Amino acid sequence: MNRIAWQSRWRRNALRLAKIPGFRRLGHRLAGMGLSPYYSGRVVLSRYLSEGYVSLRARISHDALKLGRHCFVGDGVLFFQDPGGDVVALGDEVHLHENSTYLTADGGSIHIGSGTHVQPRCQFSAVKGRISIGERCEIAPQCAFYPYDHGMAAGEPIQQQPLTSRGGIEICDDAWLGFGVIVLDGVRVGKGAVVAAGAVVTSDVPDNAIAGGVPAKVIGQRD
Repeated sequence: MNRIAWQSRWRRNALRLAKIPGFRRLGHRLAGMGLSPYYSGRVVLSRYLSEGYVSLRARISHDALKLGRHCFVGDGVLFFQDPGGDVVALGDEVHLHENSTYLTADGGSIHIGSGTHVQPRCQFSAVKGRISIGERCEIAPQCAFYPYDHGMAAGEPIQQQPLTSRGGIEICDDAWLGFGVIVLDGVRVGKGAVVAAGAVVTSDVPDNAIAGGVPAKVIGQRD
């Protein structure tokens, strides 16, 4: 047996050990031996079992979390369900990296398509509206998604203003969002579109368009 095959068998068996009550921590430690502590080193662990890999340091407080096959959930990832929160559903081979947050509340839901990668410190706040991310999307670090708006009428305290939604957020297949992009309620980012770092998306971005700025405007076409 060559070295790669031996390592694969070792990691697969260690992850199976981690499923036994009382051996979870030991199994995770054995599976990760020799791998970089950064996510790019450990994401391989999601491939060995169909259940994928969920870090011991992930925080899950969500009754409607659905994971596809071979998903990776990294350190510090938070799934949180406030009152009325709907499902968080991940397709196959989704990668959610360090310290990203997935909140549902008041009818909001999150759907992330197969093969999509979400980089560290992203914020998904699905309150009232739906956040729908397509397949094979690339979401860079520190992106934020807000499928709702907060009232700000004069003469009433901000904390008492109602929340509203114009239908949520849709990011279509194969889109790429750069570092720090903010996507607001009622927006569709088209298939294959690219949004430049730091943009604030307040209106639709067509298929294969390149958008940037605050607020984001179309500045080019991939085709």
